[in-house]
Amino acid sequence: MDTSNTNDYVTIWLDGQMCGIPILEVHDVLSTQVITKVPRSSPSVAGVLNLRGRIVTAIDLRKRLKLQNRTGDEASMNVVVEYHGEPYSLLIDKVGDVLSLEEDKFERNPVTLEACWQEVSVGIFRLDKELLVVLDIEKILSFGNEKAAA
Repeated sequence: MDTSNTNDYVTIWLDGQMCGIPILEVHDVLSTQVITKVPRSSPSVAGVLNLRGRIVTAIDLRKRLKLQNRTGDEASMNVVVEYHGEPYSLLIDKVGDVLSLEEDKFERNPVTLEACWQEVSVGIFRLDKELLVVLDIEKILSFGNEKAAA
């Protein structure tokens, strides 16, 4: 019997890179939503959306990580997480599967990992054909020392 510990991750895709968010941090996965722009907000803040009566700040992860903008015909999806008691929607390209990965396969960020990913990642898993970058929600939603706010 295998006695190793596993952790579950919701896999997401962003600009061709597969990433993982610990499943316990994910509250909802939503298709494209109506987002209301917020004047004078950070460029990474796409706006706000209404989720079952709660106002949720939407963060465009492509802008947050300074990646290429989505082309006009590409729809985004939303992964809702909570940070310091507030809900945030992370705009991503698409959602994949939930993966159960063994803790002992987890590695710290390699020095060759692009800086934009190192800034928001706690480490990686080397899968058969690709790299899974494990995202740190706190690092994503901390813009320097400022909390992401709309």
